[in-house]
Amino acid sequence: MTSSSSPPLQPPRPAPPSARRSWRGALRQELFATPLDGVISVVLLAALLAAAVGLWHWAFRQAQWAVIQANTTLFAVGRYPLPQQWRLWLLVSLAAATIGLSWGLLRSHPRADRTGTLWPVNDLVAIAVLAFLAAWLPAALKLPLPLQLRWWAITALLLVLRGVSGRWGRLVPRRLLRFLPLFWPALYLFGMVLIAGGLGVPRVPPSEWGGLLLTLLMASFAILLSFPIGIVVALGRRSTLPLLRWSSVIYIEFIRGAPLITLLFLGQNILGYMLPGGWAPDRVWRAAWVLTFFCGAYLAEAVRAGLAAVPVGQLEAARSLGLSVPQALRHVVLPQALRIALPATVGQFISLLQDTTLLSLIGLLDLLGTARTVMANPEFLGKNAEVYLTLAVLFWCCCAALGLGSRALERRLDPSHSPT
Repeated sequence: MTSSSSPPLQPPRPAPPSARRSWRGALRQELFATPLDGVISVVLLAALLAAAVGLWHWAFRQAQWAVIQANTTLFAVGRYPLPQQWRLWLLVSLAAATIGLSWGLLRSHPRADRTGTLWPVNDLVAIAVLAFLAAWLPAALKLPLPLQLRWWAITALLLVLRGVSGRWGRLVPRRLLRFLPLFWPALYLFGMVLIAGGLGVPRVPPSEWGGLLLTLLMASFAILLSFPIGIVVALGRRSTLPLLRWSSVIYIEFIRGAPLITLLFLGQNILGYMLPGGWAPDRVWRAAWVLTFFCGAYLAEAVRAGLAAVPVGQLEAARSLGLSVPQALRHVVLPQALRIALPATVGQFISLLQDTTLLSLIGLLDLLGTARTVMANPEFLGKNAEVYLTLAVLFWCCCAALGLGSRALERRLDPSHSPT
């Protein structure tokens, strides 16, 4: 007796790749696919064009940028002593050299999903933007010629090292590139010593720091230290030890239950009474530690969400291979959890950078505090729009840099784009 068997199911054939469309066809399909889409697109384009024209007319015909030109140094470094500002120029030069070197070396060792070209399109765009800003911005701010020459030299240093390391970086073995990230913490520590004083240079107290310098220092200090704090607290909250678990829970819930401005005022006033005379840190460092612990609590929840997203079988499989719990967390669980939590983590870093504007409410001359001081000057009354627009552009540039770095890091950590 023979039995008829049905033929095996065939997987559906993938649809043939669509023909390459011209930019006109793509534009028509994206914006004018239906009559309603066309009406909405026209209205939105008209509104955006009207807003852009109005902003352009105000910025180049009505706005009075003398308030920015006259206070460029104040916005940049606050009341940092003029004879000691050579330290800041040295630090900016070293940062530009490190950026150019890192940029070129990373491009010279492309991953499997990279084209491998020396000057990709996005690199050409970045180089064009840097060259334009270096050529136009110092002149637009009417900086003295020596300052303009310094900015041009720093930009040239960055681009030259980018080109040299990009062309000859293939000669550097990949295993040596693992030490490239160590340049950045070393540069940061050296920069902190250089700014504050040490290594034979006079001390500059934190009370004389201000402007963009203070904002970036506070944000970077809190970001660097809050990340390990968040990891440790997230692991502590998932611990089986009751004391460690409840200590982590109390810390997280206390920080999340109080506004940041309240914690800043507490840090400024309580530490002076709790610590003996001479042990209380400077007001700037009190605020920096408050920002650090505040961000660490929120990062702990982001990391805990990443840990919860990793299947339990990953830890069990690592344990079955003979790894201890710390080794399994370090080599198996945490890399996956941190990759999952990366978008939320960078979002918290961006929020922290924006939260530094609250420092002006406790008397610190950060970027916003410096702007308020400038606007209170009778000579610049009524120039609020120009000042706030400048602050918005500066904060947008810093936040955009964090966002771009986050997307690049997500792409490099994507397991579907592993190196060959």
